[in-house]
Amino acid sequence: MTVRKVERTVLSVEQAEGVGAHVRRSIGTKELRNLDPFLMLDEFRVRKPAGFPDHPHRGFETVTYVLQGVMAHQDFGGHSGRLEAGDLQWMTAGQGVVHAEMPLSEEPVVGLQLWVNLASRDKMVEPAYQELKGSEIPKPSQGGVTVSVISGEALGAKSKVYTRTPTLYLDFTLQTGAVHVQPVPSGWTAFIYTLSGAIHAGPDEERQKVEPHHTVVFGNGGCVKVENKEGIPAQRLTSNLPPPFKACRMWGMWGSRSMTSQLQMEVSTRQRKDEPMTLLPLQGADIAHFVLIAGEPIREPVVQQGPFVMTTGEEIRQAVSDFHTARNGFERAQNWRSKIRDSL
Repeated sequence: MTVRKVERTVLSVEQAEGVGAHVRRSIGTKELRNLDPFLMLDEFRVRKPAGFPDHPHRGFETVTYVLQGVMAHQDFGGHSGRLEAGDLQWMTAGQGVVHAEMPLSEEPVVGLQLWVNLASRDKMVEPAYQELKGSEIPKPSQGGVTVSVISGEALGAKSKVYTRTPTLYLDFTLQTGAVHVQPVPSGWTAFIYTLSGAIHAGPDEERQKVEPHHTVVFGNGGCVKVENKEGIPAQRLTSNLPPPFKACRMWGMWGSRSMTSQLQMEVSTRQRKDEPMTLLPLQGADIAHFVLIAGEPIREPVVQQGPFVMTTGEEIRQAVSDFHTARNGFERAQNWRSKIRDSL
């Protein structure tokens, strides 16, 4: 299989979204507009009372994947629930949905939202939901590579999510020194979004280093190759420490700044000499965390106005009119107001 080359790398810059919320927008910016079939990718970090109150969608799917915290959602058809860390919601907006997404937990809610376009034949289908708890998502592991298979297949595990637009969505963590080669159908659009830690992507002779919060767009080929060669193994970090420093705990922690390969530590000093000092690495420098997403291009015109995505200007004007007059899929929007928006 031909390893896909890195075509471009784009840093996601934080911007305001919703009400008081901030996101790092990847796809959907002027640098990466409509990466067919993908319309938008946001890395969000939302804390009460900010959020995403009542708003409509038509003509595509939203894929919400929560990494930290608890998010509530509610729509005008009576569908409601909560997404906890590791949970997934794959929502087909189709002909029309009006919903709200608001943080429930006191800690910030962190996650990703992907917009996947629908072919013209599917843009006016009935709205539908596919929701999986984190425990229901396959998580195979091999050779320092662990992957949550959100859609598609990896390391012999297959997701049960049905995608109208054929889509591969994989959440990877790579330990130091781990290498993974992921098959991706030739002709599909493929990209990586880095969450923490540094990775090296591409064929060996043209491998590129990528830091957190970057989108890596690949050229055509049969597979994507990724390696984590930047981390510091936890065993090596603690093996040479004196006994008082042996009591330490490590975890990956989300931060607004890019994570680096240097381990940041907090040392808690004690007044009494007989109390051990505690060494707390604040970021899991030995682990690289990223998502690999790929999809079959639709190759149709994309006309977008905010949350409406169709194939012609006339269809967009009709969508806006339908929403404001509560017709053609938006009938339930008339006088509807979500309960969860009241947390604002």
